[in-house]
Amino acid sequence: MEGNLQIVLASASPRRKELLTQMAISYRILPSSADEIIEDRKPEQVVQRLSRLKATDVSDKLQQQGENNFLVIGADTVVSYQGRIMGKPGSEKEACDMLSCLQGNTHQVYTGVTLCIKIGKNELDWHTFYEKTDVSMYPMTEKEIQDYVATGEPMDKAGAYAIQGLCAVYIQRISGDYNNVVGLPVGRLYQELKKLGFMPEAVSLAECGKEIQS
Repeated sequence: MEGNLQIVLASASPRRKELLTQMAISYRILPSSADEIIEDRKPEQVVQRLSRLKATDVSDKLQQQGENNFLVIGADTVVSYQGRIMGKPGSEKEACDMLSCLQGNTHQVYTGVTLCIKIGKNELDWHTFYEKTDVSMYPMTEKEIQDYVATGEPMDKAGAYAIQGLCAVYIQRISGDYNNVVGLPVGRLYQELKKLGFMPEAVSLAECGKEIQS
């Protein structure tokens, strides 16, 4: 791996930070401020486009700061059920509506990841992929849905639920990568980094996830 190449996570998500830290690699955080507008109809296209949008925003910021050696990781996650794409709910009512659709059924969770690489004077190099996981939920009563939404947990989660949180009791089964549902398919990410020849050495957890001042 190139010396002095910093890995930058383009997300303020504590879940993605926790997952990336599990890779025991040195990385820094510079959240993207790009507007997340869903325009595509296919969820795999949505997450890949939004992940690239985030990676672009952060790579631009780094270059404006004079950085020339970096690998930015942009990621975006959506839930899809019968053609309906669900991002983060805009209100408690919308969260209840989403959960009413998902309960008792099987839906798909898509996470898109974009790697933006800049080495010295070379042009930006882009690599984008996505992962899909099927999630089946047990039936939920209207009261259970309302009580769960009242906790506030669903409000910043795609599909209005956190599989690693209070909603765990309603998860019947999953088919695919669990971490993908949480927000970052770290297994696939590691394999993609290997393919690209980027194999950072393991570091202590204290060296992971320091925030860049923008």
